[in-house]
Parts: sequence; structure tokens; C-alpha cells
Amino acid sequence: MMHSQHWLGLQGKVCAVTGAASGIGAEVARQLAQAGAKVALLDRNAAGCADIASELTSQGAQVLVVPCDIADEPQTLAAAKAVEQQWGQCNALINNAGMLRPGSLEDVSMEDWNAVLSVNLTGYLLCARAFKSMLVKTKGSVVNVASISGLFPQSHSGAYSAGKAGVLLLSRQLAAEWGPQGVRSNAICPGMIRTALSAKFYEEPGFEAKRAAVTASRRIGEPVDIANVALFLASDRSGYVNGAEISVDGGMSSMLMDMVPRPGYNQTQ
Repeated sequence: MMHSQHWLGLQGKVCAVTGAASGIGAEVARQLAQAGAKVALLDRNAAGCADIASELTSQGAQVLVVPCDIADEPQTLAAAKAVEQQWGQCNALINNAGMLRPGSLEDVSMEDWNAVLSVNLTGYLLCARAFKSMLVKTKGSVVNVASISGLFPQSHSGAYSAGKAGVLLLSRQLAAEWGPQGVRSNAICPGMIRTALSAKFYEEPGFEAKRAAVTASRRIGEPVDIANVALFLASDRSGYVNGAEISVDGGMSSMLMDMVPRPGYNQTQ
């Protein structure tokens, strides 16, 4: 296996990734493995994790599959215990698992609202608490994958924006409370990222070009764009970064004024 990211110093480090069966989580796991880390794959989709594990072990990686619903506290505690029994420590927790149940605030059911918050927000806290004792020992890092939807409301998405906004403040509160114990906590706010969940949208003619036009980088993000930042935050290279929120959106959040119609000037229209 090629370890092209040795400069991060992640060789032999133990990293747990939630939502690791697909999308951003799977790519984070791949990049961690390429950097030489030992990777625990947490997801309630055990079959999906097994597929990722097979891919990575065939390349020489050390991988542990841990079926886990992060909204269930006993399961998160059991997952942390499994990692500890396997490798004795954990250097980084990448909180990434998430879900979306669409609906307007007027109509979204309380079942859907609570289901999204239980995974997208409460689950992050449960995992952080489950892994805390190991992270204190290793002076480790918590990386919380939020969303630009936590900075700007995404309408008709039920509790998604509220949950992601909660993740941002949770991440900062973890930094404030656990920083004195040596644990860092930072958040990533992905923009438009091409994953299996959004892939069908890009099949519509002209759709990708329209989306790309509202980013400064004029392209749609890929899971590896998020993974690269997650690895930096998980590593000691970011040792003095704590309580930060990093937008990885190709500059979309800087494009507001360019979206205001100005004949002869706009390139986003």
C-alpha cells in the first residue's frame, strides 16, 4: 500500500469513523488507511462496512468493522470498548454519520424530526463521550462533520439544518470543556459534495453546471475533498487548531453578492 500522506504522522494511529459504510465516511476511511492509520469502521450498515473493510484489507490496511447505531448509547459504548480491546487506544474520532428526512417545519413529523436529531446531533455527543477516556490518554482529536446547512438554512429539510447548527456549537463546547484535558474538537462544513445519495441529481442535463456556477471554484466537491481536511484535523499537524469550523464548499459561502442580479457582471446567472 502506498502511504503518500506520511507527513501527517498518522502511521499506526487508531482512528474511528462513523457513517463509514459509504460516501464521505468511506472516503475518510480510505484516506486514513492510505496514511497508515488503523481504522475502525462504525455504521449500522454492517454489510457496507464489510465491503469497505475488504477493499482496505486487500491493500494491507488494519481495519476493524464495528456495527453501531450511534443514536443508541449502549451501542456507542460497546463500539468504543471493541476498539480499545482491539488496539488499546484511539487517537481520533471522526463523527460523520448522518441522515436526512425532508419536510417543511410546518409539516415535518415529530418522529422524523427526532430521528434526524438523534443521529445528526445526539449521536455525535454519544460517540464523543464513549471515546473520551481514550482520547484523553492519547491527547486525541474529535472531527465533527457538519454542513454549510448548519450555517445557512436549507428549507424543507426537516431537522437537518437545526441539527447541523447544533453540531457546530457542540464541537466548540467540546473544545472548551475537553481542551484542558488535551482533547481537540473541530468541525468541517462541507458544501455540495457528490455522493451516492446525490448522484442521481447530476444525471439531469445542465444540473452540475448550474451548481458549479455558484461556487468560486466552479466545481462540485468530491468526498476526498472532505477526507483530506478530516485527516489534517485528526493529525498532530493541526495541534493548535481547536474549536474551529472549516468550510469546505469551494467558496460557495463567499458567493452571496455574486448571486444578486447585476446585469453585465454576474457569472452565476
